[in-house]
Amino acid sequence: MVGMGLLDRMRKLTQSVDDLDSLRLQERFADLSLTPLSEARARVPMRVGGEVTRIRIVPRSGIPSLDVLISDGSGEVHALFTGRKNLGGVMPGRGMVIEGVAREERGDLIVLNPAYTLLG
Repeated sequence: MVGMGLLDRMRKLTQSVDDLDSLRLQERFADLSLTPLSEARARVPMRVGGEVTRIRIVPRSGIPSLDVLISDGSGEVHALFTGRKNLGGVMPGRGMVIEGVAREERGDLIVLNPAYTLLG
């Protein structure tokens, strides 16, 4: 047992910060029975979740839309809320589960107006 703890610590010391962050996110959302973002596909209903990594307001057809980028350590998805400039409680670092059908746009998965649940 002591040897395994030492091996785990040695592995963590040699991994990059990005690898450690990805591992942390995957472990955080592993117990929620969600589809990993690396396995999410366009045009298929999905229930995915992760940590909000970026929020920005983008114009889409002349209408402001809130673009929330979510990452679970294995991939990323954009939750796009049309006609919104903010969503109460949504902030970087917050956990979020979204449900909807994604489409692919310029290589990114985008879910328009998904149902969402905020996590602690």
